[in-house]
Amino acid sequence: MKNITVIGAGTMGNGIAHVFAQNGFKVDLVDVSEAALEKGLATITKNLDRMIAKERITESEKSETLGNITSLTNLKSGVENSDLVVEAATENIDLKLKIFKDLDTLSDTRTILATNTSSISITQIAAVTKRPEKVIGMHFMNPVPIMKLVEIIRGYSTSDETTEAIMDLSEKLGKTPTEVNDYPGFVANRILMPMINEAIETLHHGVAGVMEIDTVMKLGMAHPMGPLQLADFIGLDVCLSILNVMYDGFKNPKYAPSPLLVNMVTAGKFGVKSGEGFYDYSESRKAEKISFQFKK
Repeated sequence: MKNITVIGAGTMGNGIAHVFAQNGFKVDLVDVSEAALEKGLATITKNLDRMIAKERITESEKSETLGNITSLTNLKSGVENSDLVVEAATENIDLKLKIFKDLDTLSDTRTILATNTSSISITQIAAVTKRPEKVIGMHFMNPVPIMKLVEIIRGYSTSDETTEAIMDLSEKLGKTPTEVNDYPGFVANRILMPMINEAIETLHHGVAGVMEIDTVMKLGMAHPMGPLQLADFIGLDVCLSILNVMYDGFKNPKYAPSPLLVNMVTAGKFGVKSGEGFYDYSESRKAEKISFQFKK
């Protein structure tokens, strides 16, 4: 595989494009929004500059990486010569199904279609294509250029050949691929999201404040980031979407999202990307405590 297409220039998409391009692959980065593409390329450039500052890459390697990326708003042009398409659009099942229907029509029949979904059924996505054996989950962790893990999720019909190809490819990116089966939340989010949800419930019931909860988990459990701050960085809307997928998939009340999480998302408090979540990011990247008041 030499030609890679990444669908979506947001946080995950530009990170995935960055990693492929830095490892010598030709990448078509596709988004419906020209502004999103510009923002995505600016993020990649900034992250490469950070790597230069840390003496991890050279200026010429930065130029080579950026030279490997072509930005496009036309999906057909972006996938017609692709060996692998990695979809990294919003975590919305209807949107993903539409994208995969289009990808199945527009791309060559040899092309492997991967999704970066963090919770949605690979089998369900594959079912809208005529090549379910070539559909697979490729769940990168955020931030993609730094985190080593890639969850490789087999759908019901994903072939051994497809799985082996994506496992090998992930290793060429310097990642550690881990194969898991297709159940809601897979492994990472099936374990992580209930912990985040419980932290939100702990806050909701007034057991402790935002910074106190995060401090306990950081200093007591050696987590690099507290669960509430981590939720802000993931996106509270994304956390809610994943919990809903697991709740719908398992019909188990332990996956039901906290009412506080639901209310915050409804109010447009998504975390870092909206400027406010459990912490305030409006004036700087430094998290500042938000005081919550609960009505009895």
